[in-house]
Amino acid sequence: MTDYNTLGYEVADSVATITINRPEAANSLSLEMCKELMEASIRVDDDPEVRAVVFRGTGRFFCTGADLRGFPPAGPEMATYVKEMTTYLHAAASRFTRMDPPLITAINGTCAGAGMSLALIGDLALAGESSRFTMAYSRIGLTPDGSSTYFLPRLVGLRRSLELCLTNRMLSSQEALDWGMINRVVPDEDLQTEAHALAAQLAAGPTESIGAAKRLYHKSWNEGLETQMEWETREICDAARRPEAKEGMTAFFEKRDPVFR
Repeated sequence: MTDYNTLGYEVADSVATITINRPEAANSLSLEMCKELMEASIRVDDDPEVRAVVFRGTGRFFCTGADLRGFPPAGPEMATYVKEMTTYLHAAASRFTRMDPPLITAINGTCAGAGMSLALIGDLALAGESSRFTMAYSRIGLTPDGSSTYFLPRLVGLRRSLELCLTNRMLSSQEALDWGMINRVVPDEDLQTEAHALAAQLAAGPTESIGAAKRLYHKSWNEGLETQMEWETREICDAARRPEAKEGMTAFFEKRDPVFR
């Protein structure tokens, strides 16, 4: 894979950092960016050196949603264009969610529309104090995309999800924390340091087992109790066969920290 035009991408110490990099357009999503996000999701999923991912925006914004300036006029042409954009965007969101390496969203500044959807896909989410969250779709006569109708009600409940969607209410970082949308609010100047420290901690963990645990939690929304417990049995038995479990158990009895890398 080559370098990207709309994203920054680097890997250091087993942590991949993906940076939305269209500051001149408030980090809005173009068709090219959606395709590059899909490519980056494949890249981190397939690279055995990547054990955790930080997803962030550059400049004053995380992501302000789709770049409407690049849209054709409303009608059949626009529908076709949006279908292509969401094909790439949704593939990226799905792979980021299902992959083994944990994804940390480091939310700086405003996230709106599909940008808010991208903020929600993180397994863990940190936000700077000045960050703001808004759906913004109904303001332009559109409906949500990018996974927010899946993640948002699971995080904050149906009533609050509908409130955000129908009223375009702007949430502060503290409100987002109180509602359960994010894990932690940190000073703006510390956001990237805190996100990478958390990523380093997770990168030292058992990546395959972390990925299996992620998938178990997502399955639980659609399964009954007995079926979910059967999935738990299968996953923990698979984990028991892996070298990660051997190292973890050996370290436990030797009273030392495990080394999973």
